[in-house]
Amino acid sequence: MISTNPPKWTYDWFPDEFKIRKYIFDTWRKVCQSYGFEEYLWPIVEDAAIWQAKSWEDVGWTELTRLTDRSGEISELALRPEMTPTVTRMVSKVWKEIEKPVKWFSIANFYRNERPQKWRNREFWQLNCDIFWQNGIESDIEILTLGLDLMLAFNPPKWSFALHLNHRKLLDSFFSEIAKNTDKIALFRLLDKYKKLRKEDFLAALKDLWIDESWIDLTLKFLNSESLNDLERNFSFLASNNDYLYFKKIFENLEKLGYSEYIKFSGSLVRGFDYYDWVVFEMFDNNPENPRALFWGWRYNWLASIFWIKEDIPAVGMAPGDETMKIFLEHWWILKNLQKQKDVYFLPLLDEKLFLKAQILAKKLRSEWKNILLWLSPKKIVKALKFAEKNNIENIIIFWEQEAENNEFIIKNLITSKEKIFKI
Repeated sequence: MISTNPPKWTYDWFPDEFKIRKYIFDTWRKVCQSYGFEEYLWPIVEDAAIWQAKSWEDVGWTELTRLTDRSGEISELALRPEMTPTVTRMVSKVWKEIEKPVKWFSIANFYRNERPQKWRNREFWQLNCDIFWQNGIESDIEILTLGLDLMLAFNPPKWSFALHLNHRKLLDSFFSEIAKNTDKIALFRLLDKYKKLRKEDFLAALKDLWIDESWIDLTLKFLNSESLNDLERNFSFLASNNDYLYFKKIFENLEKLGYSEYIKFSGSLVRGFDYYDWVVFEMFDNNPENPRALFWGWRYNWLASIFWIKEDIPAVGMAPGDETMKIFLEHWWILKNLQKQKDVYFLPLLDEKLFLKAQILAKKLRSEWKNILLWLSPKKIVKALKFAEKNNIENIIIFWEQEAENNEFIIKNLITSKEKIFKI
């Protein structure tokens, strides 16, 4: 006997659940298109090497779901665990011919063979938005405002979310001053785990990286900074640093655009992949029951080099996920406003002799882009009304012998009880 359950840590979306996901996806799509982004898609399998080239030990290795070939040997293909290397491959392939800048988005499912945990499934869906070609502050501002507007499109309560920002070049400048001989990749991987490790474990790991003990307090002070004022007050040498001035200008632009109440500096924000550089950010839920990142974004200017592209292709992107977005909407009671009524006209078959005529009527109404739910077995009107009420159907089409003889039908609104007669 085969179980009716899906594989562990994957989930079936029955119609009520799919309605929520579709609401999220439709909102994402509408906002992205309002920014002039074009939608794309790619195969669910990809060469494993593109994730192993620039990923850390998890996504490109332990969490990668490899496929076997027909002989049972491990192949070079894997299920996609994320998007960034793939969209970079696609852009690199057509870079010389395509119009620039490239502004693309996709909504697709991914799979990671990771240790499941609450609200983190093995299969998940993401919106991926990316801008290629523009290397200045303009595309950084564009992707950040897009992320903020994606949140605001759901009409959430004020102060319900915040955009946390940091700058990998700023981190590099800072630690070049205090940890000149330290392996920066290893250091950044450690900094990314700062809030997940016990303080004593984090400090011990810093010492293992040969960071002088006299600089550890400064490191902690940087990581715990929550504003640019904190940075300028504690580290005067940053005031004339070009990376810091670039980062500061991003804040100034977002404030002038009216987003000041949503943005926050986060000194401990690093994000995980080696190919991230420049701006990194996370959108956080401010609900005390769900204090977690909803999604994140980053610059990755040099990733195209793994595809033997001689020309640099500057890029910035972000990836909101469906599960975290759903949880945000639930915790802030936003989904209660989701329309319960089904967008369908219910046409019950009240007499089996009317089946063909009911089919003809349904065909006509569908040609007018109405959604028609036709009952396929005859039922009495009382049962039809109970079915419509139970299934949140607002409009019912009454088509009996008299209506058929008069070549007409009646639409009754079950909420207002109003009826209107239409000619066929």
